[in-house]
Amino acid sequence: MEADGIVPTILPTAPHAHLHITYPNGKKVHLGEELTPSDVKDEPAAKWDSNPQKYYTLVMFDPDAPSRENNTFADVKHWLIGNIQGGDLSTGDVIAEYFGSGPPKGTGLHRYIFVVYEQKDKLTFDEPKSGKLSRAHRLKWSLKGFVEKYDLGDALAGDYFKAQWDSYVDERNKFVSKV
Repeated sequence: MEADGIVPTILPTAPHAHLHITYPNGKKVHLGEELTPSDVKDEPAAKWDSNPQKYYTLVMFDPDAPSRENNTFADVKHWLIGNIQGGDLSTGDVIAEYFGSGPPKGTGLHRYIFVVYEQKDKLTFDEPKSGKLSRAHRLKWSLKGFVEKYDLGDALAGDYFKAQWDSYVDERNKFVSKV
């Protein structure tokens, strides 16, 4: 994460544990390797070393919108689930449904970062919800502000991939709403 400018610019410290992200097509996220938007269009499975008695928050975000050089829309929230008991995503409160990568044409590689935070207890989130194919409440979101607001501390586990535009992005965007 240091080599790709994630630590300390975006995250203050690198997560100590690996977050295993596997897509339904078998593609896996691994330390900044490139995947295509069509590779990551469907919601993945997420696994980490978890305590069944604890609650966790899972985040996927893009700090490079609309591009790494001009990130005026960052952070873009791609997936956010809080109050995950143990490692069972189905028990969590979905704040933002999964929205795969979709970098605009000509903006180069974007970093898509997954992090898990261990919560001190079950939380009451008052964040606006984002639907699966909706851009609502996703742009200009702040991971740092969210982490501070809910006192989440440093990320427990993480991983990331890079992606750039492919033709799937244009097809998907035909179905995306702003609300």
